[in-house]
Amino acid sequence: MTRRSATASVVVEVDPATAFRAFTEEIDRWWLPGPINAFDSSRLLTMRIEPGVDGRVLEIYDNGDALELGRITVWEPGARLVFRSGVDDTEVDVRFASDGDGTRVTVEQYVLPDGDADTAGLFWPKIAHWLVPWCRAHDAARPVHRLAPVSVGLHYEDPAAAARWLADAFGLRSWDRIPAEGDAPDWIELHVGPVAILLFPLDGKRSPEPVTHQTWVYVDDLDAHLKRAEAAGATIVRGIGQDGYRAYTAEDLEGHRWTFAQAPPAMRPVDGAGR
Repeated sequence: MTRRSATASVVVEVDPATAFRAFTEEIDRWWLPGPINAFDSSRLLTMRIEPGVDGRVLEIYDNGDALELGRITVWEPGARLVFRSGVDDTEVDVRFASDGDGTRVTVEQYVLPDGDADTAGLFWPKIAHWLVPWCRAHDAARPVHRLAPVSVGLHYEDPAAAARWLADAFGLRSWDRIPAEGDAPDWIELHVGPVAILLFPLDGKRSPEPVTHQTWVYVDDLDAHLKRAEAAGATIVRGIGQDGYRAYTAEDLEGHRWTFAQAPPAMRPVDGAGR
């Protein structure tokens, strides 16, 4: 039986030893911030990979707690890293090989024998390309990406085509990547400086017109913010839920939609509205 797996391969502009150190020691530098880039982005303080066999791959939270994403089973600096997932029945195999003047980094994640393929999240290959720009301008002192506390959500019939058009026509860029022809990712995020432009499919659930845009605001205390909105008469479209991030969606007095999300520790919301 063919095992369920996913693989990605990228070339980075450093030697294998440096690529290995970047992947492991500097994961907190190249890992992109964002609502869906962590199991609990509202509390995420940093990412960490502990060196050596039996080291842990961790999401570390603001209160000192940590989520073990994996446990290392193979540690070969400059050549190979393997870790067993702590959140599903998968294993991740990362290989580093010389490729011209750089290094080919190949990330494979696969479901273990007798593992539950239905609950497996094969996400590690999807983020391998995040390492490329970090290594291109490799500098451990370089500032990491930080999101602004306000984002804009836009809804399109074809979000991927819209992303390509916005990149070509308006020069918008992405910390992740612009979808290629044929790609249809569930989440597309462009950026203007630290401000995210989120692209989604048209929401046809609202009558008489579908939602075409909304504002995202990150707040210090999401539960208190929801109570304040309810007391003011806001229409709550969706109560607080968690899918990597904690958020709720409401409509204002003229029906415009707003999504409010719990701000992660590294983010400080703008003074005034949103707190």
